[in-house]
Amino acid sequence: MSTGVRVMVVDDHPMWREGVARDLTEAGHLVVATSGEGRQAVRVAAAARPDLVVLDLQLPDVSGVEVIRGLRAVLPEVRVLMLSASGEPQSVLDAVKAGATGYLVKSAAPAEFLDAVHRTAAGEPVFTPGLAGLVLGEYRRLAVAPGPSHEAAPQLTQRETEVLRLVAKGLSYKQIAERLGLSHRTVQNHVQNTLGKLQLHNRVELTRYAIEQGLE
Repeated sequence: MSTGVRVMVVDDHPMWREGVARDLTEAGHLVVATSGEGRQAVRVAAAARPDLVVLDLQLPDVSGVEVIRGLRAVLPEVRVLMLSASGEPQSVLDAVKAGATGYLVKSAAPAEFLDAVHRTAAGEPVFTPGLAGLVLGEYRRLAVAPGPSHEAAPQLTQRETEVLRLVAKGLSYKQIAERLGLSHRTVQNHVQNTLGKLQLHNRVELTRYAIEQGLE
């Protein structure tokens, strides 16, 4: 059975866009659409219904952040992997806050990119090495004032907190299992239990929660 992901590629540079689409196709994924403009990308995505959008940050008509918001409005479950030349802290933070699941810089190796596509499609937060810590740091600086969520924070077990901390670092279930000496299924169960306690829906929301709580 095919494990390919339905992907849409959005980038205003034709050669780069075609190259990414070719790499994805050769890796067994289905490229359902490509676009060089943000507004067009949102319209096309609504019809093509990709599972994952590989999105450039800088587009000629609107910003990648605006495109993320548009994509999430028409396809709430879509995953977005930013593939950008910029690794600037504010760019990364804005993309994550808008709903991006992952963020890679364009200098990433092909194998790293394809691994990120697989993991992002599965809902795992993926960042170019160094950017995960950057996002954590930025959120910690923003979350300086305690709010209602801090006052009545759900009680997690020590193990759930350990797993949550590693989720926030962007580790896969397999990596977390190896790190903690647990089975893949046990890690999944801890994540599901934590989602239930926090009334969250997926790993992306869980990661944001962890970031806001300052977990590392």
